[in-house]
Amino acid sequence: MTAFHGIVPPLLTSRTTTGELDLDSLNALVNHLIDGGVHGIFALGSSGETPYLTAAERDRVLAATVEATAGRVPVMVGLNEQSTARVLDEADRVLAIGGDAAVVTTPYYALSDAAEIEHHFRAVAKHVDVPVFAYDIPVRTHQKLPLDVAIRLAHEGVLAGVKDSSGDDISFRQLLLDTKDLPDFAAFTGHEVVADGALLGGAGGVVPGLGNVDPAGYVRMYDAAVAGEWAAVASEQDRLARLFRIVLAATPGRFPRVPPAWVVSRRRCS
Repeated sequence: MTAFHGIVPPLLTSRTTTGELDLDSLNALVNHLIDGGVHGIFALGSSGETPYLTAAERDRVLAATVEATAGRVPVMVGLNEQSTARVLDEADRVLAIGGDAAVVTTPYYALSDAAEIEHHFRAVAKHVDVPVFAYDIPVRTHQKLPLDVAIRLAHEGVLAGVKDSSGDDISFRQLLLDTKDLPDFAAFTGHEVVADGALLGGAGGVVPGLGNVDPAGYVRMYDAAVAGEWAAVASEQDRLARLFRIVLAATPGRFPRVPPAWVVSRRRCS
């Protein structure tokens, strides 16, 4: 088991009703997650609506996250820009603030072939001094992380893991099969309503947007998986799948008894 495992929710970005960053609520959310037993926090990801943050806002969010976490769990940091050069610039700025690992998508806007994608991850891994996780989210990047590239970079130690939000469970299962003997590699699923199947297949953990609301539920599911209690895993996943229906709500006002800071994003949580 690597240092990066278990339940690592992608942190939402708290804002006030007038749109300013709400760092007090962000601090409360971080503590809510850690009190729920999570094994890490993923800052500046899709659930945090990072593309809508200015560079200055990203810096403030990450600084507040690192301060609130206070070393209690690892912080994984999203470094997602259109090109390799822009990712390297982003890495220099935000990793100077803090973070224990980098989570990097394929380049986007301009479509890249497999060789260019492989070069991208090699360049980032060479440039930074923290482990690099590939973030496979083609619904945002319009580019699927090629399976053969991910496997090759895993075996060479270029990638420390993958955060898979592709929805392609066949490809993810093949990745798990071909990396199962790599003790320093962790494959996370972002497919949060069927995470039980990913854990059964050997996933190292889950990055659930819904974990912002119910971190303890995902931790219970993960702990049951580690213990091999698969009926309990399925039961907890069923409960969480029902809870996931809250993302269909039209406005935050339809989320009863849930603090507004935890329901800022009405988009799909993962």
